[in-house]
Amino acid sequence: MNREKSITINGKRFSLEAGETVLEVAQRNGIDIPTLCYIEGSMPTGACRICMVEVKGARNLLPACATPATHNMVVETESERVIQSRKMNIELLLASGNHNCLTCEANGDCVLQELAYRYQVEIVRFPESPVRYATETSNPLIIRDFSRCILCGRCVQACNEVQVNNAISYGYRGTASKIVANGDLPYHESDCVFCGECIRVCPVGALIEKPSRFQGRPWEVRTVKTTCPYCGVGCQIDLHIRDNKVVKVTGTEGVPPNFGSLCVKGRFGYDFINEPERLTVPLIKEDGQFREASWDEALSLVAERLGEIRSKSGPDSIGVFSSAKITNEENYLAQKFARAVIGTNNVDHCARL
Repeated sequence: MNREKSITINGKRFSLEAGETVLEVAQRNGIDIPTLCYIEGSMPTGACRICMVEVKGARNLLPACATPATHNMVVETESERVIQSRKMNIELLLASGNHNCLTCEANGDCVLQELAYRYQVEIVRFPESPVRYATETSNPLIIRDFSRCILCGRCVQACNEVQVNNAISYGYRGTASKIVANGDLPYHESDCVFCGECIRVCPVGALIEKPSRFQGRPWEVRTVKTTCPYCGVGCQIDLHIRDNKVVKVTGTEGVPPNFGSLCVKGRFGYDFINEPERLTVPLIKEDGQFREASWDEALSLVAERLGEIRSKSGPDSIGVFSSAKITNEENYLAQKFARAVIGTNNVDHCARL
């Protein structure tokens, strides 16, 4: 008889699927095992050692993200031994560089900060490591603060396995280790396409969006979900708003089609929203000068002029140009307007080529 395989976590028995790790079984059943380096869908590295758990029969603690779950395995995720191990690792990470939360842009949105609070790390018993590498601010989009990097490797995996840009990797060894781009070049001189995926997954303040720096703490902004306007893919984004001004854009997590990922335009190309010269009302040109008009007046004028042109020169004298910056539904309406209302097939799109 083929019996269902199972695993016991914190005294409760759960079913086990082939190929699952201890972390995956725990997450599937609502058990929170903290981690700093794990990215869902990527190859587990066990680098941060925060997800260590106690497995009955094992001499040492094991990383939940990289330990295969086996039948009849007994796991404790919050034993005294596990908690002490996590506190020690958190202390070591806090001592690995400059982790002064008061001056960090990630304050309030930092996993290391959350873990230190969760496990009540009040003091750090180890000397702070000296800052070996200067902060990189030479490009207009991403700040790389190596003094805050904990070498978790999430940015490397996100770049190589999620976005498959292969722009960054580990460099040097021992205490000289750092994340490098193309032989340790600055980002703007490397193969980086500035999609910002590395920023998205960074659990601390080592990678910061330059345009949104000092524009608002996480608790000072509200988020509004919308659709990215840059192409027809329809990526879902969150607008971070402070004082009625968009100060940051992030991908909406867990939602298709992008599941939090964005391109350089979607993540950084929002400055036009707050541009003071941006048109906010329709303009009608009279005697060589533009004047502001209501939408009713502007649309009535457009309808009148299109009707005159069609009557005089025929519907094929009119062409309709659409845009990749509007939704697929709006593009559908544009071609429907051209064919059913105007009566022409002269419809084109900026992304056709």
